[in-house]
Amino acid sequence: MSTLPILLCVLMFASVCGVLVLGFPVAFTLAGIAALFAFLGAFLGVFDLALLLAFPQRIFSVMSSEVLVAVPLFVFLGVMLERSKVAEDLLGTMSQAFGARPGGLAISVTLVGMLLAASTGIVGATVVTMGLLALPTMIRAGYGHAFSCGSICAAGTLGQIIPPSIVLVILGDQISIAYQNAQYSKGIFAPDTVSVNDLFAGALIPGLVLVLAYLAYQTAYAVLNPARAPAVNGGSGDPVSLRNLASALFAPLILILAVLGSILAGIASPTEAAAVGAVGALMLAGHRMAGAREVTISLAALCLLLLLGLTAAFDLRMQREAVPLPDMIAFGAAVLLTGGLAFGIWTSLRRTYQARDERGERVLVSVMRSTLKISSMIFVILIGATLFSLVFRGFGGDKVIEEFLQGLPGGTLAAVLLVMAVMFLMGFFLDFLEIVFIVVPIVAPILLQMEVAPGQLMHPVWLGVMMGINIQTSFLTPPFGFALFYLRGVAPDAIGTPDIYKGAVPFIGLQLGVLVALWFAPELATWLPTTLYGR
Repeated sequence: MSTLPILLCVLMFASVCGVLVLGFPVAFTLAGIAALFAFLGAFLGVFDLALLLAFPQRIFSVMSSEVLVAVPLFVFLGVMLERSKVAEDLLGTMSQAFGARPGGLAISVTLVGMLLAASTGIVGATVVTMGLLALPTMIRAGYGHAFSCGSICAAGTLGQIIPPSIVLVILGDQISIAYQNAQYSKGIFAPDTVSVNDLFAGALIPGLVLVLAYLAYQTAYAVLNPARAPAVNGGSGDPVSLRNLASALFAPLILILAVLGSILAGIASPTEAAAVGAVGALMLAGHRMAGAREVTISLAALCLLLLLGLTAAFDLRMQREAVPLPDMIAFGAAVLLTGGLAFGIWTSLRRTYQARDERGERVLVSVMRSTLKISSMIFVILIGATLFSLVFRGFGGDKVIEEFLQGLPGGTLAAVLLVMAVMFLMGFFLDFLEIVFIVVPIVAPILLQMEVAPGQLMHPVWLGVMMGINIQTSFLTPPFGFALFYLRGVAPDAIGTPDIYKGAVPFIGLQLGVLVALWFAPELATWLPTTLYGR
């Protein structure tokens, strides 16, 4: 291969990074740079413009992907849950439960972040909400500025690795395509498949390990620096009642059951589970925001339907015979529960349309507008990245990277370390979407052809979880970490930008520590999907 195409590949990649750092829109940068270099390559005689004829087909494949339908549904779920004030109630209750111990407010922030992550998977809403509610309380209680900011930003990023997560949906789709391409390259024309369900199951245990690491660090910090993480009210406070705790936990637990439970049980795909979660979030908003008590019956109907589905799935998985119901009773119960659910959806739509937020906008209209903006941004970036990937491959860039990674001294270990290092460094300047759409389609098919042990190829779920945790650090790495920006926008004037950056550093180290643990114990990512799905 001549040096000119290689030089154009390098210049193309560097141009994208440079233009993005200058602040140009991501989607138009990717598509514009790709088109510019395609015509430049054609002029120099090293690129065939006929390759661009495949671009419409690739767009059609993206738009017809059933998995990616889950993205706007998860966005709707997260935005609606933010408007329903679930996070406020949950944070207040957890602060009351843990605030009376040193470091308790930071611990409550992490626990709330974990529950919201397992409910919605939206980083911005979590960071902003806790920045508005928890940060002033922590500062008034005497908590260190850096420690408080780091705890809030890190808790918000849990939504990217604890399923359900938009990052995992997009990453799972890309890993699935890469895994099939890797098997085709190996001459396997009846390839195994890996789904978003597998990645959700694989990310659950590492995500919980990361939560435990956060809690351990916060506890140790409070012990070593009691003046900067004191107990609230001198260590005495009103104990939280069981009723208040159950009321605060009701909404996130219902959504966790509806979304994550149905996915892991195998009774719903991520898209179907996201639809159920969106309906659940809508009814919770109708119930909590406008005092629609009649929605309670519909929520109970939804919970009962989910429990019946989970029970049936468990009986099927355990290969045991379920206790049959008479046909008329089963039919009548299904009609009754479905009718109650439809009534709750209609009531919630009406109530959320009538209710208005702080800016005077109708809540339902505001949520739908936000969902449209975020979803459009994601898909436009995906289309731009698709053109970039097509042109990059047209120059033979994938072959260059494959030869380079396979020729590294140290084999698979060196290749994985290099890819992870590049992704980590890109996280300082680029958003997770650019990293997923640019890097993963290029390097994942190459890595999945490599052996981690003699005769043992790299596990796609393990690689996906490793990349997911690495990408999660992009939300915390200065100067362009999105969680840092979100908090900077709502933090009091007493909080300086260096405080936010300094507070994020220990949590970045914890995330990298979990990456190291996954390298030495890949079972953390592979055990649960193997147990649930046999792969």
